[in-house]
Amino acid sequence: MSLDTAPFAPTALAYTQADLDHCKEAIRHGSLSFHAASRLLPNRVRDPALALYAFCRLADDAVDLHHEKPAAVLDLRDRLDLAYRGQPRNAPADRAFTAMIEAHDMPRALPEALIEGFAWDAIERQYDTLSDVRAYSARVAAAVGAMMTVLMGVRDADALARACDLGVAMQLTNICRDVGEDAAEGRLYLPRAMMAEEGLDPEAFLADPRPSEALTTVTRRLLAEATRLYYRSEAGIAALPRAARPGIFAARHIYAGIGNEVTRAAFDNITRRAHTSAGQKLGWIGLSVLRTGVSMVMPRSAVLHADPLPETAFLVEAGARIADRSAWGAGRSGNLLGLFAQLEARDRETRGMEPYGGRPT
Repeated sequence: MSLDTAPFAPTALAYTQADLDHCKEAIRHGSLSFHAASRLLPNRVRDPALALYAFCRLADDAVDLHHEKPAAVLDLRDRLDLAYRGQPRNAPADRAFTAMIEAHDMPRALPEALIEGFAWDAIERQYDTLSDVRAYSARVAAAVGAMMTVLMGVRDADALARACDLGVAMQLTNICRDVGEDAAEGRLYLPRAMMAEEGLDPEAFLADPRPSEALTTVTRRLLAEATRLYYRSEAGIAALPRAARPGIFAARHIYAGIGNEVTRAAFDNITRRAHTSAGQKLGWIGLSVLRTGVSMVMPRSAVLHADPLPETAFLVEAGARIADRSAWGAGRSGNLLGLFAQLEARDRETRGMEPYGGRPT
């Protein structure tokens, strides 16, 4: 499929209650944290947000649960292409996602970044530095934050940068929580150079994952980076529509709470998986409503204008439309085309096919 970046052609598609109900159920079972936070969003934001997260959940599951990951990512690429043509597959999440694209003129570079992150998983990309991990987090999480900001009607570059900070912070928290589960599947998202600095050999760890002082230090360092970004993100929440702020504050506190649970467990992310209780979530929701009230009377923080992370700058440019598409889009499309070519080659190899679509051997 072509990575066509031409403007989206409007269609007659619109949200249907049946499709939205399906998306709501997908979120209820797939992401308890987002489901809790989404209940605070106004309807005009919650409905497209449900469509967005349901498609993202579908995409994540399609790759994570699929043994032939290259084929799964290529299928997602095709589904995205159909959505931007206004001809979605006949599935609730695809139809609702396409309606969201049309209603909010969603820049294609944002969902493409998400699929690029899934493609990195499919080719088993390794992450040596903290910057590498942030680049991965930019694609699988900050891209979603940028899309959420756009569907709220906000295209301010500073607000988008802070939304991306929040997305990266959430993904770093997820990485710290899931170290044991990921290692059991042969996956490693901790920065390998950081592990080496603490005397922890990445390959030896994958062969025999177990708690250690070195792993504790790496986890603590990554959570410290997440905490820094959570605080940076707060300045951007105050730049969002007032009705949307409680839900985003809730997402910030609920995910940060997961990191706090990892800390409370003495950073043991191998023998247990940190989780938060319903009571804790209710407490953070109450705090989020309170903080929204405070944000309405306090002056804007100067942190709002901090530069975006280098790894998320392309998302900010796409969401804010502050760059010439021909200047950056061509390079991005070239990178994606090369990545998809790798996936197609792997898929042909998996299927036992000759190059260029030959017959099975």
